[in-house]
Amino acid sequence: MDTTRRIFVGISTAALAAAAVPAGAAPAKMVKDKFWIAGVTPCDKNYEFDAGAYAEQLAWWKSQGADGVLVLGTNGEGPSFSVAERKKIAETAIKNRNGLDLIVTTGTPNFKETIELSQHAASIGADSLLIQPPFYYKNPKAEGLLEYFRLVMSKLPASMPVRYYDIPQVTGVTITPAFVTAMAEQHPNFIGIKNSHGVPEEFEALSTQTPSRLNIISGTDNNTLAALKHGNGVILGSGNIYTKLVANIFAAHRAGQDPQPAFDKLTKATSLMAANGYSANYNAIKYALNLMMGSDRVNIARPPHVPLTEGEKAKLRAGVTQLKTMV
Repeated sequence: MDTTRRIFVGISTAALAAAAVPAGAAPAKMVKDKFWIAGVTPCDKNYEFDAGAYAEQLAWWKSQGADGVLVLGTNGEGPSFSVAERKKIAETAIKNRNGLDLIVTTGTPNFKETIELSQHAASIGADSLLIQPPFYYKNPKAEGLLEYFRLVMSKLPASMPVRYYDIPQVTGVTITPAFVTAMAEQHPNFIGIKNSHGVPEEFEALSTQTPSRLNIISGTDNNTLAALKHGNGVILGSGNIYTKLVANIFAAHRAGQDPQPAFDKLTKATSLMAANGYSANYNAIKYALNLMMGSDRVNIARPPHVPLTEGEKAKLRAGVTQLKTMV
């Protein structure tokens, strides 16, 4: 691995020995192989959160076969919203959950606001929390990162499930199986991670060299089948518009069938949309999602994400027309 661009967080023997395991009950046993969508957060033409559009999205995702939704993750532009706005968005999701399992992302660069958002999400009924490491200061020592999570988790109910958000391309922190193991040993309510790095060898190590009770979730399409092989699930940005295609992979898995053909169909669909200008541009995701839903609402991403041109919209319309014949 290229260690010149990524920071590895290791755990010393002394740090592990010093870790104290807090008292308290662990969360109830969970279903690990779920399909969550890394949902986008709709905004109107003035960049204000659109609660009505969010309710419609949640209902549509449920109808297409999603098990759950990640609220305010990277695709959800979590860091682009204020603390007050994030609370409102989480409340809207809980109010309109439609039976979906809801993971609320509560991480910030400081532990005080992370605690505030985490306590709020726990109090309103989030199924679990996803917390990224403090993402302003790079190259943190392992002890500092563990202390950050100790401060946060000590202020939460012992039964509140917490996941670590592993997305080093954004945070600048790449974790190791030893770090994940330390988190599990220190916190009974630590239930796993979302790995969005997309490196197969790294995902395999995290899946096999950490306590078996943990839910090692893939945040990227390419590790979907590896996650299922280990009995774990996914949280995918692709789930926003390819919801039924991803759900079909899980349907095959749960029926004891080979999920590869359904995965190949997803790959074909993503290639089709890429040829029509679909990318990780959040405005493209939101526009394509509206087209899939048949919605004429305005749904744009906050700056610094750039609005689509009319030409880009035309290509996406052509792509979605073809995509609808595949689902």
